[in-house]
Amino acid sequence: MTTRVLLSSSSVFPEPTAAAFELAAALGYDGVEVMVWTDAVSQDAGALRGLAGHYGVPIGAIHAPCLLVTQRVWSPDPWERLRRSAILAETLAAPTVIVHPPFTWQRDYARTFADGLAKLAGEHPGVRFAVENMYPVKMAGRQFVPYQPGWDPVEAGHDAYTLDLSHCAASHSDALTMADRMGDGLAHIHLGDGTGEGRDEHLVPGRGNQPCGELLASLADRGFAGSVAVEVATRGAKSRADREADLRAALTFARDHLPTPTPAR
Repeated sequence: MTTRVLLSSSSVFPEPTAAAFELAAALGYDGVEVMVWTDAVSQDAGALRGLAGHYGVPIGAIHAPCLLVTQRVWSPDPWERLRRSAILAETLAAPTVIVHPPFTWQRDYARTFADGLAKLAGEHPGVRFAVENMYPVKMAGRQFVPYQPGWDPVEAGHDAYTLDLSHCAASHSDALTMADRMGDGLAHIHLGDGTGEGRDEHLVPGRGNQPCGELLASLADRGFAGSVAVEVATRGAKSRADREADLRAALTFARDHLPTPTPAR
């Protein structure tokens, strides 16, 4: 089974969503993971379908608006945001919706999160809601966990997961052990590196100390049937050429280490 390598639209920030399709096509990615955020194009099925068709790059996953800056995208109600994300994924034939655990202040949402996800999955049988591992954060010299019941979704127990290697670095977690714990629920990978300095870095894979290559090489033996999405931070790139170089390096790393990647486009 071949593994598709997607480009997360967050990897082109601060460029808009449309740039992700342009760069994915130019560099030879197999598809795009759309991060739904304040860019209106990222919320619009018609616009996204048009970009996918124009550039010949399919949409392989939808990242629900779970960030602090997207708490009012579509609706202040987190369940409405997930419902809209599922509809967007269905409309675009994307099999996966990436979800973050609830924030600690979202008490009602957190209390019903597991049951609510199961209900949504029943209403949208073609979509997997893959809950992402997160990490503690530091503020004013103190560390706290801004998620409920915690940053590790495996402890809570869900049907499907997204494994983010940069987040493993930030939480000082072993990514291979995390993948083992996720088991058959491992549905999606966010490929980015980190140094374990306690912050979320999203480095190009191979530029940190995470077992990015080892994890990719293990996916066939794990029976992994999902996609790998490159999610790296390029906002510090001095030029479009520098951004392209980083995204090309990340794609090359993925294809060099996956046992059954798709052939280069």
